[in-house]
Amino acid sequence: MRFSHPTYAVDAAFDETNLLPDAGLVPLLALAERAGLHGLLDERLTVAGRKGVGHDAPAKIVSVIAGMAAGADCIEDLDVLRHGATADVFGGVKAPSTIGSHLRAYTFGHIRQLDAVSWRLLLGLHRCTGLLDALAATGAVTYVDVDDTVKEMHGYAQQGVAFGYSKVKGLNAQVATISTPPVAGVGGGAGHAGVAPVIAAARLRKGNATSSRGTGKIVGEAVAVAKAAGAHTIVVRADSAYYGFDLAAAAAKAKVKFSVTARMNASIRAAIAGIDEDAWTSIEYPQAIWDEDDQRWISDAEVAEVTYTAFTSRKKAEHVRGRLIVRRVKRLNPKTVSAGHRYEQGELFTLWRYHVIFTDVDGDTLEVEAAHRDHAIVEQVIADLKGGPMAHLPSGKFTANAAWLVCAVICHNLLRAAGHVAGGALVRARAATLRARLVAVPARVVRSGRRVRLRLAARWRWGAHWSRFAATAGLNASI
Repeated sequence: MRFSHPTYAVDAAFDETNLLPDAGLVPLLALAERAGLHGLLDERLTVAGRKGVGHDAPAKIVSVIAGMAAGADCIEDLDVLRHGATADVFGGVKAPSTIGSHLRAYTFGHIRQLDAVSWRLLLGLHRCTGLLDALAATGAVTYVDVDDTVKEMHGYAQQGVAFGYSKVKGLNAQVATISTPPVAGVGGGAGHAGVAPVIAAARLRKGNATSSRGTGKIVGEAVAVAKAAGAHTIVVRADSAYYGFDLAAAAAKAKVKFSVTARMNASIRAAIAGIDEDAWTSIEYPQAIWDEDDQRWISDAEVAEVTYTAFTSRKKAEHVRGRLIVRRVKRLNPKTVSAGHRYEQGELFTLWRYHVIFTDVDGDTLEVEAAHRDHAIVEQVIADLKGGPMAHLPSGKFTANAAWLVCAVICHNLLRAAGHVAGGALVRARAATLRARLVAVPARVVRSGRRVRLRLAARWRWGAHWSRFAATAGLNASI
């Protein structure tokens, strides 16, 4: 491959007015329209304020979502929608300064209105694309995963910013996702590809908020969305930061199961000590897993379980009885290990490090333990957000940043729906991959009479996927 040729020179000029840099926005916004985005915004969102701020609120929110899908991670980046022929194709594209003023006019009530739009749009996408069909499949287990992260912020005039549990100054974003693992067909039965994680609910909180704050509300909302999509067997999963009565109570209220990593305390240590040595089952992982505490890869462990009653310091009616599933891994003694090789003397006795799960899920011990480890899928969703629209929280006003988070959630779910209908590896691809292969596709706009035609690159490797996506959105596309 050569960047130049000895017989001619290469010139560049920014003068192509018919170029659409992100042609994938056309089917993406058409899909959002089919799922009811504009109608929901018209019906639910009531932003008032000084002259012009609350005017045409739906168009401003759609501009934010479209800009995020095109790669914008701050208000200034929303100007990407005014490049080339983009503004001519879509119409109603708002300037970044106008959108910034609009978001700063939001109150907490407006954020809740956007939340209502978000989960209703997710169900609308399900109706249009079958995005969540696998939730209702026979034998499918729907997992609601809850986690949070601290988004680093800088400056001194930003509302809600504080040092959180990670010792980072910023704001805390809490996310609840819905997913279903793929299921292979058994005995001639039909399997399914599962549901890649979509975001059912999200909250922006002060930077010093504890992880478990508001657990009951976000779990309740996420479970309600899952049930509305047809889920029948639901398990709420969370890490040790959420170990407490609130999560168990929220699961019981919603009539679903829970699985949470337990924090070590005297009661749990006593329960582990009471496990008979013959009760431990050795397991080997086909793929090694990373051990955060020991900072090493492990490929084998031992698992056992014991019945346990948690939260006994609360009144008797709030005691929760379940299973304590314990995984233990040998803790290597650095004095007897050097460069990965043991000294001849070896260890005098084995030391163990324990990883404990508290759950009321029925089933085989090893299967329940393995299913709980898949809770880490929510961390990938958070990484997608922080590597995309949430790379920055763009305002000094808390409610503007909260609205930005909800728009990022809507954008994530739209991209996930696009990947679902595109098919192939894109069904479970990361958000960045979906942007690169379905959205960031340049096209030349050709107008003929009252018809607009997009001329995309020939031999585009993912042309068939893009065409399926466009057809679902109601567009005519051919390779």
